[in-house]
Amino acid sequence: MIERLARRLPFYYGWVVVGVVFLTMAICVNARTAFSLLFPPILDEFGWQRGVTAGAFSFGFIVSAVLSPLLGRLMDRRGPRFVMEVGVAATAGGLLLATFAGEPWHVYLTLGLLVGAGTTFTGYTGQALFLPNWFVRRRGLAMSIAFAGVGFGSIVILPALQTFVERNGWRAGCSLLGLVALVVLVPLNMLLRRRPEELGLAPDGDADTPAAAKARRVNVVDPAWAAIDWTLARAMRTARFWWIAVAYFGALFSWYAVQVHQTKYLTETGFGAREAAWALGAVSLAGVPGQIALGWLSDRIGREVVWAIGSTGFCITYLTLLALPSYPGIPLLYTMVIAQGALGYGLTSVIGAIPAEIFEGRHYGPIFGTLMVSALAGGAVGPWFMGFVHDRTGNYTLAFWVAIGCSVLSAFAIWRAAPSGVRVVAGRVRAAQG
Repeated sequence: MIERLARRLPFYYGWVVVGVVFLTMAICVNARTAFSLLFPPILDEFGWQRGVTAGAFSFGFIVSAVLSPLLGRLMDRRGPRFVMEVGVAATAGGLLLATFAGEPWHVYLTLGLLVGAGTTFTGYTGQALFLPNWFVRRRGLAMSIAFAGVGFGSIVILPALQTFVERNGWRAGCSLLGLVALVVLVPLNMLLRRRPEELGLAPDGDADTPAAAKARRVNVVDPAWAAIDWTLARAMRTARFWWIAVAYFGALFSWYAVQVHQTKYLTETGFGAREAAWALGAVSLAGVPGQIALGWLSDRIGREVVWAIGSTGFCITYLTLLALPSYPGIPLLYTMVIAQGALGYGLTSVIGAIPAEIFEGRHYGPIFGTLMVSALAGGAVGPWFMGFVHDRTGNYTLAFWVAIGCSVLSAFAIWRAAPSGVRVVAGRVRAAQG
């Protein structure tokens, strides 16, 4: 039935896949983010130490880092349907089993291990292993729309869950989110395939003909590089691989550092708790159109430029935060929100496209999975480093300048990796042909 539907609607089926990824990201990635909503009532019920309880969230990051390289191999062997269904089952299982928690290790096992593993499968790492296969000309736009599901979920799902938890308790909230994941996502993810060729289609909805295949090869500017059968071992012997790893570490260092410490910093600077909470939500709201716009732009001017724009967004974010104590007020707060959300979050629109265009091939899964270990390491180190510097110096000034340096280094590293030196985007191809 799926094959017949795909052949009747060849152009639209790729966007069906995008829609499935959008909803999966909206529910599952925010299932991990929801830990911040569950954290206060769990502390109120059990009276555990904050560090011990919050460690479950950090433990989930460790699980993600361990699983990422293995996830690529699993995707290559079993495909996205199997991987996503396992991820949904783990996420939902963790949420449902958490309702029986009575000891800290129960939270580590459920909201830490199971939800952490499940959201690694269904989040950025898992989806970026196959979604780039469905698009070439519109790759940046498609991935930006799909990954904007995270921002959509932050805006729609998390506030609704917060209200539900306040009225019914954190256990009921876990049950609701787990059941929603199972009921909505298990049938939808059956629509996924690794490549359009499995349904007799081609990327971007083109007919799978020799002429179309020849047209898709026009974007290759380094045939010798593109012809290599890239394995993880071969990729790791190239400078491009390590430049991408450096870029991903620096980008997520800056991203998660500000995300975790922003609210506390704003309240200490003189803003009210409500204004600080609004700023955090507004960043996600600004991120949805920002991601889509930058994804569309990357298909026309290139991935390096968009990565530099996103990195610049985080530089502006930190510079604004540094200026706020001297010039407190709404204009700088708005500047920080727009720079972080509309520009910085745009990095997700090309985070999967960049390595796909450099190391495209049969063994891409382990390559991307290993690169995401570096990204996850940056996401884990950034918040810790911010807190460490504040504890030692009494302020965030040095840490903010380090984050700015990481963003600059990240932009430079992607220019050095030069995905356009292997394959250029459709906009550049059309410009050259014109």
